[in-house]
Amino acid sequence: SAISPAFSPSSKTVKEGNNNDDTKLRNGSPTVRHLNATFSDLPAPHWDWEEMPPAPVPRLDGASVQIGDLLYVVAGYGSLDHVHSHVDVYNFTSNTWTGRFDMPKKMSNSHLGMASDGRYIYAVSGQFGPQCRPAVSRNFVLDTKLRKWDELPPLPVPRYAPATQLWRGRLHVMGGGKEDRHEPGLEHWSLAVKNGKALENEWRAEIPIPRGGPHRACVVANDKLFVIGGQEGDFMPKPGSPIFKCARRHEVVYGDVYMLDNEAKWKQLSPMPKPDSHIEFAWVVVNNSIVIVGGTTEKHPITKKMILVGEVFRFDLETLVCSILYVNYFACSY
Repeated sequence: SAISPAFSPSSKTVKEGNNNDDTKLRNGSPTVRHLNATFSDLPAPHWDWEEMPPAPVPRLDGASVQIGDLLYVVAGYGSLDHVHSHVDVYNFTSNTWTGRFDMPKKMSNSHLGMASDGRYIYAVSGQFGPQCRPAVSRNFVLDTKLRKWDELPPLPVPRYAPATQLWRGRLHVMGGGKEDRHEPGLEHWSLAVKNGKALENEWRAEIPIPRGGPHRACVVANDKLFVIGGQEGDFMPKPGSPIFKCARRHEVVYGDVYMLDNEAKWKQLSPMPKPDSHIEFAWVVVNNSIVIVGGTTEKHPITKKMILVGEVFRFDLETLVCSILYVNYFACSY
C-alpha cells in the first residue's frame, strides 16, 4: 500500500438521528453538530473502511465488550445533559443491531471499567448521572446468557474510567480518576471472581501502577497484564454548580506502556508512537498483537479543541514494541 501523507481535516458535519427520547431536537429538526475530524500526522499505509449500520443512539464515554459474534455496548452520554441506562447489542454475523435491555438503576452511566470472561461482563465503578457528577464505587456483573444482573462488592473508593481486566482468576482495577475527577489515582485492587460471583467480600490491595489516570487500554495477553496510554486530568464539576456542570481543566495525554508479569513488578516498556487516550474499549488481540484504533491525543495548542487520533497502532507481543499499522481518517474510540 502507498504511504499516506499527513492529513488534518478540520471538521465533519453530522445530523443526529431521528425523533426519539435519545435525540435532541431543535424546533422539530435534528440537531446539527460540527465534529472534529481525525488527525493523522504519522506516515503509514492507508486501508479502506467499510461503513457498518449506525448505532441506535449516539454515545460518548460508554463501554463495550465483544462475546462471540455479539458486541454489547453499555451506557454512555447521549449529550452532556443526558446519559443512557441501557445496553445495545450488535450481531456481527447478521451485521444488525439486534437487541436492547436495561441496566440496573444504580449502575454508573459513563466512565465504567469493564471486562469479560466470555460469558459474564464485569462493570466497575464510574460516573452516575450526566455532566460531571460524582463517581460511585458500586460494581455489577451481567450474565449475558440469562441477561441477568447481580451486584459485586464495592470498590474501596470510587474511580472514573479505571483500567479493568480479568487476570489469573481475579478482577483487577487500577488507576482511573480520583473522586475530584481530575487527580489521577495510582491504587490497584483485585477481587477473586468465578462464574460471575465474587469469591471474597473485600478487594485486595495490589502493587500500585507507576502512573495513574483514566481512559487506558488494559489487556491480558500471554499471561501478562498490559496497561497502555491514558491521561492525567479531566473535566471537573464547576464549583458550586447544582448540576455539577463540567468545566475544562488541564489534561496531559500520554503514550506510556506498562506490563505486569510473574515478578509482580511493573515494567515500563517503549511508549506508543504518539500520546493516546480514551482507548479502553478500542483494542483487540489478533496475531500475537494488540491492535489499538483511534483515541484522543493532546488538544490543539491554539483552539484547545479535542483532536481525535487518525492512526491505528499495533503493539507486538513478541518484541513489546508499538508501531503504526495504517492511517484511519474517520475513526474515533468512543
